[in-house]
Amino acid sequence: MGKCSIDHSHEDVAQKLESQKEFLPESLTADLQQFLLREHSQHTLNELFHLLKKYDLASKEEREERNVKLKQLTG
Repeated sequence: MGKCSIDHSHEDVAQKLESQKEFLPESLTADLQQFLLREHSQHTLNELFHLLKKYDLASKEEREERNVKLKQLTG
């Protein structure tokens, strides 16, 4: 995934999660929703947004890699 210079708001990330939740494992979706109830740095919000971006179009292997990164980020 390429780097992006756009800062994504908390709302942007929440909307991206909502748009991708049907493709994410249920337990991960629940963890991410809980994670977003707290305040996070801009860096964390941007990273989370880009892990969720086009998740639905990613291959199975790419999704598994993203799931690991998402769990690390929220863990």
